[in-house]
Amino acid sequence: MNRRSFLQQTVAACLLPLIGPRRLSLQEDPFRLLRRNVGIFTGRGGTIGWLATSEALIVVDAQFPETATQCWEGLHARTERRIDALINTHHHRDHTAGNRALKPHARQIIAHRNVPELQRRAARQQGTLDQQVYADRTFDTQLMLEAGDERVHVVYYGPAHTGGDAIIFFEKANIVHVGDLVFNRMPCFIDLPGGATTEGWIAALERLHTTYESDTQFIFGHGHPRYGVVGSRADLLVMRDFLEGLRRYVEAGLKAGKSVDELAAVDRLPDFPEHYLESWQQGIPNAIRAVYQELTGS
Repeated sequence: MNRRSFLQQTVAACLLPLIGPRRLSLQEDPFRLLRRNVGIFTGRGGTIGWLATSEALIVVDAQFPETATQCWEGLHARTERRIDALINTHHHRDHTAGNRALKPHARQIIAHRNVPELQRRAARQQGTLDQQVYADRTFDTQLMLEAGDERVHVVYYGPAHTGGDAIIFFEKANIVHVGDLVFNRMPCFIDLPGGATTEGWIAALERLHTTYESDTQFIFGHGHPRYGVVGSRADLLVMRDFLEGLRRYVEAGLKAGKSVDELAAVDRLPDFPEHYLESWQQGIPNAIRAVYQELTGS
């Protein structure tokens, strides 16, 4: 990877939190209960998932310190427990920066074994090493947590959106938090320096679709305002199709002799016009550049 490409990927990673869900008004409640004591919190950055009962408190992802604090206050109103486990789906700062706000309330922070080093490397590039709090418990392929009357499975399918994407399954609630494996009907961030591979990402989505059922609910890291951050198995295949469309678009351009700048001179991907955000107009061009780099090695 050349310096220009690396810097483009780093800048994209810094801008990504700016396009996460935001509260539209002071009256909008960022908490939403899904079912069986599992819900979501949408503040700024990647969607936080939670399980809150008198017997267990599990939190998935941490956003930023200010929204993590807001989330903790809301969860603490639901249960007096400390956080039994804070799970990071991956290393990106809109999922881990809030670790430092939640750590005093958490018994442990869990992530895939690749995440601490990926987080450290990204923080070094962004000049935020002194702000990092890392997972103190890691896993290779899977682990299971007993959480009161719920059972929580944490699994890793291999490199996809990054090199350390955890998938969290609340078994009895039948809810899966997939982190940034799904950007629901919007541009996606492909973090090549962080271990991303679109081929692996597509495979992970297909495995998720095969593993879970039609009535399984899925929590997504990010979503277009019209579609939201909670969905179904069908949405997994929409994300897969979008990634395959990106690859086809770049492959066709390469065969036609087009440069990366020519390919990236669009704000929407052909056949996927709805995958667009006015607030993130460089989303599609950045994704095209990443796939070009992935396929050509340059």
